[in-house]
Amino acid sequence: MTRQKFVDQLLKRAKSKPETRGEAFAPANIALCKYWGKRDTELNLPVNSSLSISLGKLGTRTVVKFAKNADRIFLNGKRAPKGFAVRLSDYLDLFRKKGLFFEVRTKNNIPTGAGLASSASGFAALIQALNELMGWKLSRRELSMLARIGSGSAARSLCDGFAVWHAGQRPDGMDSYAETVDGAWPELRVGILEVSARRKKTGSTEGMNRTRETSELYEAWPAQAACDFDELRAAIAAKDFSMLGKTAENNALAMHATMLAAWPPLCYWKPQSVSLMQKVWEVREYGFELYFTMDAGPNLKLLFLKESQAAVRKLFPKVQIVKPFG
Repeated sequence: MTRQKFVDQLLKRAKSKPETRGEAFAPANIALCKYWGKRDTELNLPVNSSLSISLGKLGTRTVVKFAKNADRIFLNGKRAPKGFAVRLSDYLDLFRKKGLFFEVRTKNNIPTGAGLASSASGFAALIQALNELMGWKLSRRELSMLARIGSGSAARSLCDGFAVWHAGQRPDGMDSYAETVDGAWPELRVGILEVSARRKKTGSTEGMNRTRETSELYEAWPAQAACDFDELRAAIAAKDFSMLGKTAENNALAMHATMLAAWPPLCYWKPQSVSLMQKVWEVREYGFELYFTMDAGPNLKLLFLKESQAAVRKLFPKVQIVKPFG
């Protein structure tokens, strides 16, 4: 099935009462059990289910209006770079009728394209703003599937707190969506250690395709991810922070190991990334419960509890601390 047919199928029963503007915010999300590899590249269907936690007020706010003659796309108050604008216009093509154009103004309060899930929050905010502008009145599940078409992990940015993105089994992708997981954890903290805000040279889609096609370690990834997914759900249900942190860190390192075994090798880490990882391992040797996770980028995301917040600030003075549940 093509993306256009998928979108048309979802929208055929949608209402259509256009407004003058649509506006929405979506949080970035950090995967604790990673999505790395697609079983269908056209529909962005993942090889494995994944689990994430949102970053609260960190993410993307988007305003969409109708425009004349051509799309007008702005990022953080300026005309968007060509690659960014083309990607959004191509996505908007899926929803436009002949002669329909859009003005999109999107603002990220996180670095764009640096492994902090800005594309996830961006497409999640965009589809929600479009839903309001076009008057579709789609459900959260339907919006999650449409966001997935723009960027796979955007499916999870429709949710607050913990979210699971079901890989699904159907070839048409109608059972692959994200939903919120019950399990508020007010004491949980996420600390962002920004190593680089520069756009990464190898995008996530290109990186995961290369890994799946060339890495000899990738064959073991789906089973590892499935096991980690189950352990993380159990950890959330039991409020077992040790299990949550250990499983999330192990899952991230396993994903990066598959990339390093790809050809050409794929490494998103910077020297400072490795130095920070080693610092986390060092303090843990002294009984301090601190873990990290990393997506396809050089930046670390620390996982710890409220009781450790002051110590984490002392250890990492530049950390940005997020309270996902408060």
